[in-house]
Amino acid sequence: MKVIQHWVDNKHWAGSSSRSTDVYNPALGAKTASLALASASDIDHAVQRAAHAFPAWADTPPAKRAAIMFKFRELIMKHIDELAQLLSSEHGKTIPDAKGEVARGLEVVEFVCGIPHLLKGEFSDQVANAVDCHSLRQPLGVVAGITPFNFPAMVPMWMYPVAIACGNTFVLKPSERDPSVPMRLAELFAEAGLPAGVFNVVNGDKEAVDALLDHPEVQAISFVGSTAIGHYIYSRGTASGKRVQALCGAKNHLVVMPDADMDQVTDALIGSAYGSAGERCMAISVAVPVGDDTADRLIERLTPRIQALKVAPCTDPKSDMGPIVSRQSLDRILGYISEGEKMGARLVVDGRSVKVAGHEQGYFLGGCLFDRVTPDMSIYKEEIFGPVLVTLRAGSYEEALQLMNSHEYGNGGAIFTRDGDTARDFTRRVKIGMVGVNVPIPVPVAYHSFGGWKRSLFGDHHIHGMEGVRFNTRLKTVTSRWPSGIKDGAVFNFKSGHDV
Repeated sequence: MKVIQHWVDNKHWAGSSSRSTDVYNPALGAKTASLALASASDIDHAVQRAAHAFPAWADTPPAKRAAIMFKFRELIMKHIDELAQLLSSEHGKTIPDAKGEVARGLEVVEFVCGIPHLLKGEFSDQVANAVDCHSLRQPLGVVAGITPFNFPAMVPMWMYPVAIACGNTFVLKPSERDPSVPMRLAELFAEAGLPAGVFNVVNGDKEAVDALLDHPEVQAISFVGSTAIGHYIYSRGTASGKRVQALCGAKNHLVVMPDADMDQVTDALIGSAYGSAGERCMAISVAVPVGDDTADRLIERLTPRIQALKVAPCTDPKSDMGPIVSRQSLDRILGYISEGEKMGARLVVDGRSVKVAGHEQGYFLGGCLFDRVTPDMSIYKEEIFGPVLVTLRAGSYEEALQLMNSHEYGNGGAIFTRDGDTARDFTRRVKIGMVGVNVPIPVPVAYHSFGGWKRSLFGDHHIHGMEGVRFNTRLKTVTSRWPSGIKDGAVFNFKSGHDV
């Protein structure tokens, strides 16, 4: 069985801990690798190596950092088929979905290839007599990332390319469920010319997470995952004096107005609710049709499309949806489905009967659709993180908007309509961080920033884009004056450009 270690100083490293966990192929329900779990001392070693590498890397001209990013980009493109296969074998998503994930992560690498421009400061001449003022952004030091299972390539690449391009060094703690892609990307980064110690990968569980949160050399933490863990990471990390951004749970709504193109809505919901088996924080998990006629038409169109979804392993090129990532996740989703039935929701499409020949031990579940859901039900209030779409019927646009605004999560959402006035009002009044107008998954491109509101985000900064640059740097402002023959004498008060 394959043994997966850590990556420190541009080489594989076993660490000192004897603890390990198993990695599974979710389509088979079979063990494929043993993964080393880092101890607190292993984390300390990785952080110390990153701290050792920081001064030289921070002094490296941004153009040289960008050159390494360009090479890293080329290597990712060259190996995208390999990366997708590796990703799918541990996560379960289809090969096209895996390639799309790598491509979205690659966009961030492309964004930071322009880091010399992104780090340009500001300059003001003659702010007072013979006095100039300029600002610059400087790296923080060692930055850490803690990332989830659902996007083992993309989410880490939303973090470390920006941090490293800004001059920081990085320690990544990826999910234990699908660790191979982060490790392979680390190898490619080293091949691109990244100096030893600048990027490190340590595999682990809560012991590793707590060690990163408490380590005095770690200056900032980026996290993507559940709200409960995100709140814990934000609270403990900030208590240790660290800068923390924690992107957390979601319950993304899609409002369907009566005038919407129903074919377009149906296509949008099929892709956004069931793509990647619903295991993504930007999945649309709540449809909100306005009016019973709209709801009836929507359910009528969705039902046969969901029933026709092909559930199969990633090795099947016709697969629409792969397995759930783990037995524990599958059991949790099944629990929500049973709870929804008990609370009186109508289960229009039941995917629990899906069987995949030759993969009877795999963690497969077909698409599920609930109708007549009410706001008090757990299947509406909580994040299911699986191929389950719930429908709440709203009597009016205002009711639909209030439904979204009163939910504890504010990650993303969308409205489908032909009416510009309604769309404009929605984008201005909805209390979420990422809005789609006739776009079901409004994930911003890499040169904009990703993040939600309310309990979907802890911290002041969104991820990647210019928000990512700001998170990974400190602003320094310099006010300077050189001898010029002007004699002001002693000054006992603040002076400004208005003073003569």
